[in-house]
Amino acid sequence: MSARSEGTGTACAYRRTGTIPVYGTDRLGELTYREREVLLLLGTGLGNRRLASELGIAERTVKAHIARIAEKLERETRLQVSVLSALSHDDLCVDPSCPGRHSVAPPGALSAFAA
Repeated sequence: MSARSEGTGTACAYRRTGTIPVYGTDRLGELTYREREVLLLLGTGLGNRRLASELGIAERTVKAHIARIAEKLERETRLQVSVLSALSHDDLCVDPSCPGRHSVAPPGALSAFAA
């Protein structure tokens, strides 16, 4: 009988893959202000074109920032950087009224921010 059918959930993905998503958060301080800004927006799931538009920079520059962020945080993929961003939101966001800080926003709480 599998662990799932016993009602105990699935095997630990971290143990199985040898990765820990929050590894590297201690390096957030090594990022420049602009890199932190890119990282915070990346965690929202925006694509490069939209990130570039939001930041007023070229898409190529966004890609360069993401590559430097990944290197500094010892990540191999954009997805890994995005996950780390989402998990580190409270450390990156300086807006005290942000609905995403310190808790999971209730359903509909972010609708005012939708584009």
